[in-house]
This record gives sequence, structure tokens and C-alpha cells, in this order.
Amino acid sequence: MTFEAHSSLRDGVLARRLRRGGRLAFWIAGSVLLLFVAGFGSFATHVSRLATPVTQPVADAIIVLTGGQSRIDAAVGLLKSGKGKRLLISGVNPVADLDDLRRATGGDRGLFACCVDIDRAALDTVGNAEESAKWMASHTYGSAIVVTNNYHMPRSLLEMRRINAAVELLPYPVVNARIDRGEWLTRPDALRVLFTEYTKYLAALARNGVQAAGIQVAAATR
Repeated sequence: MTFEAHSSLRDGVLARRLRRGGRLAFWIAGSVLLLFVAGFGSFATHVSRLATPVTQPVADAIIVLTGGQSRIDAAVGLLKSGKGKRLLISGVNPVADLDDLRRATGGDRGLFACCVDIDRAALDTVGNAEESAKWMASHTYGSAIVVTNNYHMPRSLLEMRRINAAVELLPYPVVNARIDRGEWLTRPDALRVLFTEYTKYLAALARNGVQAAGIQVAAATR
């Protein structure tokens, strides 16, 4: 075989390999995209069906994560009705104090003085989970009602259970606008919120998976 023929054969093999590689990359990318879109649809459907409970079981404590409309009002209402012994408001603005929150919610001064704590250290959902776990441990509570918006509930529970899986968490989703009939498909604001929360939820899942894998590796090497 001449040098030219050998070179042509080699180029042909390389071209076929590149085409096969390109097709494989295309199918992998398409499959990942399909899974991402299907996952988003499942997430949005699940969140849209979350509803504020008509009756709420009693727990040791109540934890509300700040950042969304009507969350604190709902949590104070639960405390006032005796659904928990004590309330933690997590992620409070550093410039706000307990009396500011009491006035904003119209809460009873005596109730806030005896049974409400505030956390200013948490800056995000991970921080909420960490500070809530510390607070729960300091009071030796074994169960808590978690109050946050419906779209934020899956990630909040995921992070809180990652920090302390032994605590029983009872979700109390706050719903500001109905999207349970597919309204999120035609409302850009709802679609944007759900998509952003979905990507954050996937990141939390990945973080939890890495942590679980690290624990297993550490246990196997002991």
C-alpha cells in the first residue's frame, strides 16, 4: 500500500469515528435535555398541587423561613393556635428586631416575648437548615412544622433533612397564588420562579449525593 493510500484510509477511519462520536454526543445531550425538561414538569406539577393544610398536626416547634410573602403571618398564627411550643423565624434581616416583627404581623406582645426566637445568621436555605438544626438541638425538640412558600418547600425539606435526618418535619406550605390548574404554563412570573427553584433543587440533590458518597467512602476506609 502506498503512503497516499494509507493516509487516505487513516483519514477515512478518523472521519467515521468523529461522525459516530458526534452522533453519540448528540443523543446524550438530547437525553439529558429531555430528562431535565421532564423533571421540571414533574417538579412544577408537584409544587402546584401543594396546599396549605386544612388541619395541622401539633409538633414540638414551628420554624418559618423568611423571604416570601405571608410566611411569618402563617407561622405566628400556628403558634397562637397552639400547634407548637415555640417559633423560630430564620433568616431575619440583621437590622430587624423582635419588636419590628411583632408590629409587622400584629402579633401579641406577650406571645412574642415568651415563645418567639429570631435567627439573623442564615443567608440562604442551607443557612436556614443549619441554624434551625442548632435551635432544635438546643431545645431538644424532635419535631417541627416547617413554614415556607409552596415552591420553596421541596428544597427546604431536603436541606433540613440532610442536616438532621432524625427530626420529624411537618410541611406547612404557604400558597400566595393558585397554580394547581396549570396556570404556571401561561404566567411568566410563576414559570420563572418555578424554573429558578427547580435548578436550585437539582443543585441541592447533587450536593446531597456528593455528601452521601463521601460518607460511604469514609465508612468503607475505616
